[in-house]
Amino acid sequence: MLPRDTSADAYWAQIERFRKMSPSQRVEIAGQLSEDLRAHAAAMIRKRHPEYSDVELKLALFRMVLGDKLFQQAWPTAPLLAP
Repeated sequence: MLPRDTSADAYWAQIERFRKMSPSQRVEIAGQLSEDLRAHAAAMIRKRHPEYSDVELKLALFRMVLGDKLFQQAWPTAPLLAP
């Protein structure tokens, strides 16, 4: 399935480039993408909830990433802040 914002040629060129990378290079890119996504999500939470402290922001982000059940197991006394 091709991304809607990328031409087929660009998509396949990117896939070919990924295939030529070493496993460690692919892991590095995946880690950076994950970090970027979390930073973007945190920025969106901050925009919706400017009143959250830094700790509350992190808890809201963890809740969003983990889901309620796992979040409550990890932080049983933490409030369920809206992401």
